[in-house]
Amino acid sequence: MPTKDFDVIVAGGGLIGLVTAAAVAVYSNQKASILVVDRNSEQDAGKKTINGWTCGDAVSKRSIDYVAKHLGIHYGSPELEYPVKGVLVFSPDHKTSVLFDGEGYLLNRKILPQRQIRDAKKLGISFQFNVALDRLLVEDGAVTGVVGRHLTDKSVFKLAAKMIIDATGSASKLRTSLPINSKIQREINRDDLEATGRYIYKFSQDSDDRSYFDPDYCLIHLDQYLAPGGYSWTFPKGKNKVNIGLGVQKSALARRNQRYGLSDNLQSLIDAYVAQNRIIQRCILSDDVDDQGNSEGSWQVPVRRQNDCMVTNGYAVIGDSAWMPRPIDAGGIGPALYASVILGKTVAEALEAKDMNEESLWGYNVEYMKTYGYQMASFQVLRAYLQTITNSEINYGMKHFLTQDDIADITERKHPKFQRTRFLNPMMWLRIMKASKLASGLRDTAKKSETLIQHNLDYPETPRGFPEWQKGLMRKMEEAIPPQTMA
Repeated sequence: MPTKDFDVIVAGGGLIGLVTAAAVAVYSNQKASILVVDRNSEQDAGKKTINGWTCGDAVSKRSIDYVAKHLGIHYGSPELEYPVKGVLVFSPDHKTSVLFDGEGYLLNRKILPQRQIRDAKKLGISFQFNVALDRLLVEDGAVTGVVGRHLTDKSVFKLAAKMIIDATGSASKLRTSLPINSKIQREINRDDLEATGRYIYKFSQDSDDRSYFDPDYCLIHLDQYLAPGGYSWTFPKGKNKVNIGLGVQKSALARRNQRYGLSDNLQSLIDAYVAQNRIIQRCILSDDVDDQGNSEGSWQVPVRRQNDCMVTNGYAVIGDSAWMPRPIDAGGIGPALYASVILGKTVAEALEAKDMNEESLWGYNVEYMKTYGYQMASFQVLRAYLQTITNSEINYGMKHFLTQDDIADITERKHPKFQRTRFLNPMMWLRIMKASKLASGLRDTAKKSETLIQHNLDYPETPRGFPEWQKGLMRKMEEAIPPQTMA
């Protein structure tokens, strides 16, 4: 194509697509022409499924502050719906809890896109709504544009751009059908996707057991029976309002059903989780105007390390399209906010250099890996290990094998080292002997995770070093996780 319609087209007008578009605008001093396309109408911007803006809604304060610091965008009420002091992870017996993260917020995902669109328009960003993108245009081994349809009249259009940013989600059609040779992985292993669902309820409290609902903390409940291969959550959106749900690994659920002779599915497990909550007994779906069309729903979340490579000539993936949610808790907003700032800066620099080739965009891979992504493979290993142990082993391990240093590491989103499994004092040896297999598994997982973290911190500075680096990564992953469960 001799001319370009836009410098950058962002595919997907959800939370992360809009932050990334804003980042390109900010770092280019609003010189870049940017178009955001979204399949929804403007009033429904960011809607993820027919059920609404389905999400756990939680984000850390540090992620929000990172965006404010680098982009000058300061979110507040009402899009930041409710503040929390942290995230507490509970053992299946509810007797042990660990602070998993610090201060944060519960977002209103229906309101937030409207705030973001207003901000984007002030930055000169253009929009096309009610649009579906079908494929990428390519020329001479580079992505050069998109082909799409207007959903209102079914008319087909082509748009040319120097850069396409894919924020269309984990099942991205653009990524899976990428028509050029690339280092980007196109497909995800089914076992690295979790089926997830939730309700937004208003309720009247019947007791004050804060292991079931805490107005100050997001609660995560580990339970291999109720949420096989995943976890369940109870996140406050007010003193008497909650985002409550769970996620399961489909193969783990199938094994659990076979073991107990059951036929549970995602919906029946969510309902069972709500029913056993001692606090949330008299509840109704939220009828707040800002929750209408969004009070219940389900979606799929990737829970593996991010894509090993996230760029090619004229194209990049971000958010769920790049499989960014943390493997250990499926939290995807925080990682993707960091990535949005980094990608926006990288694209703006590439536009200034008039070079959108893989090498010019490679800094996005490097900076994201060293800023946030280096720990994701280790969390993928920890997730895989936790899926192999029982509720009683989780109870025992959380009670006896976590030190204050481990808890501090977890709070900082680092992999715990399980130092107590190495202690030589008689009491700890007795505890280790009672659960020697568990202690050995935790030690081995921690050791392999440390190796993976170091390997990822050594991510290659240029594309030329990538093949050898990825071979090393795959060897380490295969040693840590059985091949049949790894992407």
